Amino acid sequence: MKRISGILAAWVLAVSITGCDKYLDKLDNPNLVKEPPLNGLLTTSTYQTAYDAFLMGDITSYYTQYLASNSKASDGDIYNEVDYSNTWESFYATMMNIQQMITKAEANKAYKHLGVGKILMAYNLNMLINSFGDVPFSEALKGLDLLIPTFDKQADLHQTCLTLLSDGIADLNKQDVSMDLNSNNDLIHKGSVSAWIKTANALKARFLTQFSKTPGYNPTEVLNTLTNAYESNEDDAALTVFDGRSPWNAVSYANTQLDLDGWLSTQYVDALNGTTYGVVDPRLALIASKTKFGDYRGTPNGAGRIGTGTDDEESYLWINGYYSKGNAPLWLVTYAEMKFIEAEAAFRANDPQTAYNAYLDGIRLHMEKVGVATADRNAYLNNPAVAVGKDNLTLNLIFKEKYVVMFLNPEAWVDARRFDYKYKDFTLPQNAAMNSFIRRLAYPTVETSRNGKNVPPVAGLDERLIWDK
Repeated sequence: MKRISGILAAWVLAVSITGCDKYLDKLDNPNLVKEPPLNGLLTTSTYQTAYDAFLMGDITSYYTQYLASNSKASDGDIYNEVDYSNTWESFYATMMNIQQMITKAEANKAYKHLGVGKILMAYNLNMLINSFGDVPFSEALKGLDLLIPTFDKQADLHQTCLTLLSDGIADLNKQDVSMDLNSNNDLIHKGSVSAWIKTANALKARFLTQFSKTPGYNPTEVLNTLTNAYESNEDDAALTVFDGRSPWNAVSYANTQLDLDGWLSTQYVDALNGTTYGVVDPRLALIASKTKFGDYRGTPNGAGRIGTGTDDEESYLWINGYYSKGNAPLWLVTYAEMKFIEAEAAFRANDPQTAYNAYLDGIRLHMEKVGVATADRNAYLNNPAVAVGKDNLTLNLIFKEKYVVMFLNPEAWVDARRFDYKYKDFTLPQNAAMNSFIRRLAYPTVETSRNGKNVPPVAGLDERLIWDK
């Protein structure tokens, strides 16, 4: 796993590329900054939010078996408890900065900044509660005034996320504003209000879909929400500006320097190389490195490497791959994801034609994004294993193809749990510490040591969150 301290330092350095004030050097401790400028807060909030998605994706990609450890029985691979204090602290540092932006924007009637702040807050909070369950929020962003906050219930926080999105959209639509978004300081949507509104609706569709296993899930509401979300790949939310290497490029580069990391799991490789589904997915060659044998081979989770780790016996995140090349975008939300949300909602609403069209569109859009050649794309889409027709479409196929599209995104772990890990040939890691798949993270020691009386008890890492029953 990554050396998180280095990553956290990276985002502090990265904000300097926008030419913001020197106060940004202190934003790892927001209490040191008394009057930060709004556009500086916009920079750090957009940058940190994207990095939080990377940090959480770095954890969850072992649970979704996108990645595997090169070391046998690595804790993160086999469901042992891991102390994710650095990630926890990064999220709360981000949310503290966002809260500063919200407070300052509200006082100055800078409603565009206010709206973006609420959307970013919802995004970060949703990732936290989908990993840890109950977390501090209502009392958590008061700085030094309250260091032992109570934990809010998951159900309340999920509703808070939806409310933040609705309120953020309303703020973005207000006309009486004191200042517009700065295109140089908004590192995700470059100051586009319409883009932020689409992203808020896309996130709302995502959040509503997270409850697909519960009676509260309403596919019609999801489909209606999607009408105000993305319309093309150009609408996608991503971080594209970095100081130095983009995060997954840093992982792949480290591996080339024998700092072993970014190893691809057998589960993911076999899902794309024809082993599991009998059809070769052309996206694999744009993601994975070839082995010395001239093919693609993953590492079984929990088993560790089969060779020395330096002779290309297994496939890794390719240094020139779509997700891990130099300056590779860090994707937060995409149109392809929305198409699979649409496919699932339409399928559950008994609209097979809409579901099937969205399913094919999701594959096509993702292939176009990662750069699959037109002939290869069409061959895959026309393969009988993929082009099954509307009457033969299943949730298994929708989740299978979405699994490929959501590579390295932390939302993929939500999908895996919603689907009860029923991907074909998906197995527990070797040497697994439990006899069932992981369902949540343990609370980090940074919280249990200073706020232990408020930390809820956890029965085990197989404990299901409220939407995963």
